[in-house]
Amino acid sequence: MPDMHALRRARSGLAATAAAGSVLAALFAATPAQARTADATAVGGSQVTCTSQRPGLAARLSKDIAGALHGREHAAALALYDRTTGTSCGFRADTAFDSASVVKVTILGALLRQSMEQHRALTAHEVELTTAMITKSDNDATNALWHQIGHTGIQHFLTLAGMRDTVPGPKGYWGHTQVTAGDQLKLLRLLTSDNSVLDRDTRTYALRLMNRVVPEQRWGTPAGAPATATVQVKNGWLPRDTHGWRVHSVGVFTGGGHDYGMVVLSQDNRAMADGVATVEGAARAVNRDLNTSTAA
Repeated sequence: MPDMHALRRARSGLAATAAAGSVLAALFAATPAQARTADATAVGGSQVTCTSQRPGLAARLSKDIAGALHGREHAAALALYDRTTGTSCGFRADTAFDSASVVKVTILGALLRQSMEQHRALTAHEVELTTAMITKSDNDATNALWHQIGHTGIQHFLTLAGMRDTVPGPKGYWGHTQVTAGDQLKLLRLLTSDNSVLDRDTRTYALRLMNRVVPEQRWGTPAGAPATATVQVKNGWLPRDTHGWRVHSVGVFTGGGHDYGMVVLSQDNRAMADGVATVEGAARAVNRDLNTSTAA
């Protein structure tokens, strides 16, 4: 005959499990997954398009970025992601620009990928060159690494990274590499998340160098960034006869509850200061909106 006490205990356990399941079901029903909202604001002949899982943030960002770029919309591009709020924005993100020195992060990525495939650490000389290239934007160090990696090595990294719109500069002119805001954002995402292209050690190394950029070169995307964020940045600036000054900035913001990246590219600037003002105007709008939203 069955043990009646055991049956009663089993039934009691089943009832408790069913009750707990009902509570969980009620909780999930009360907190549905946040819906992604989208918004677009026209500026010139293009649109700032944003999506977000945080209510109201997409509309605020698209409006404020458009306002910041008003009057410069034909000479700028922007792309951003924010993992904390599930937000992304783009403005002319597939438009090509001469890279200037922002390509140095790509060169660093290509070298780090090579070292992974060769199962080796960077040499002391490579550490010296990469440190000078990123923290001081040293061109001689960049020349040496560009030629060491070679066109094949650079292109191999671009292919792995999915940076299909990036075209290495011809005849060794790395500053004439064609880049887009969208591709630069892909690179920032690679540096800040687990992936098969760059392992944790190489990503940490790259971000550490970007965090150590010398003070006089820490303008651009860090403008208006919260003091609680760890800021990693690389900027580029290049004057040419056509399209004037190219002034660009890429940055990622981590730690302290922050996890976002931003790219702002510009050209047709009469002076470098004009380009810095364009980049920082957009960056302040993004940093303010993302962090006001987070605080709220």
